[in-house]
Amino acid sequence: MGEETYLDWISEKSNTNWWNDSGNPREIDFAITHGATGVTTNPVLSFRALKVYEKHWHSDIKKIIEERLDPNKKAEELMRIVVTNAAEKLKPVYENTKGELGYVCAQVNPSLSGYREELLEATKRYHLWAPNISVKLPGTYSGLDVLEECISIGISCTVTVSFSVPQVIAVAEKYRKAISKAKKYNVKPGRCFAVIMIGRLDDYLRNCAMDSRSGISESDIRQAGLAVTKRAFKIFRNKGYQTTLIVAALRGIYHMIELAGANIVMSISPKYQDLFLSDSIPYEEKIKNEIPADVIKRLYKLPEFVKAYEPDGMDQKDFISFGATQRTLSQFAEVGWKGLQTFE
Repeated sequence: MGEETYLDWISEKSNTNWWNDSGNPREIDFAITHGATGVTTNPVLSFRALKVYEKHWHSDIKKIIEERLDPNKKAEELMRIVVTNAAEKLKPVYENTKGELGYVCAQVNPSLSGYREELLEATKRYHLWAPNISVKLPGTYSGLDVLEECISIGISCTVTVSFSVPQVIAVAEKYRKAISKAKKYNVKPGRCFAVIMIGRLDDYLRNCAMDSRSGISESDIRQAGLAVTKRAFKIFRNKGYQTTLIVAALRGIYHMIELAGANIVMSISPKYQDLFLSDSIPYEEKIKNEIPADVIKRLYKLPEFVKAYEPDGMDQKDFISFGATQRTLSQFAEVGWKGLQTFE
């Protein structure tokens, strides 16, 4: 194998791309040097990057703070610093692949996840920040509506705060409709990415299992997000969906290892990158390995798993009330967005 790393291997084997899950400039540079083709940010990651690089961006930050903007506008402008920095670093990847790769995700205000018009206006603003911005919309009924409209006019979008098979199917179907509309408008449709927050689903189901005293083991819980992701990938492949799946919020290298061989994007936290860049992980394609039937049977004791696993487990109007959705939106709003609003 020589100096080939695990990330080199999965890229060559299955066209798996990996993105850096951080807005930190130093971490982005390291990731791009080692083959990353994109960057994911969210309000929490943007807030952390600003805190770490406050001196580096001092003049830009100071200018925004001194303008005494509306809190939401202030948060947006501060996040813009982090996002556009990443966009510039990824510009060569974007240009060399003619817009297929090299995107940075910029997330809209998580408190507006049910507000269609506000989401639409924010998406159009973010799109103007750089040509390689993929605007992060929530996997809610309103977010999906905005996704279809924006893709059809050439804006690339990533649907996040998404944990389930029905959510990513809904994204893929919206993308199909948007492509048809774009053709009528004679417009090149934007790229579309659908996120499965694999570890956050596991975290939520673990709490559900403990609260209900279901007796479901930790081993089973660690396979729940994998079961959802593998099912989603199989459906995408069988239906020929053009939407790209992004697997995010990994809770260990086992998440990625068990998905090796899938034509997806893996969003990897810097804390795991050194492990993936070594040659100590067995190079084995595992995406076709089914989650054992007895594991699925036990997980079915949890109604919330059924909602996430079954293609018709949730109606689109129920996405916003799914427990994992509310937990994640709350963290993004209370820790990330509020942190940007009050940044001094």
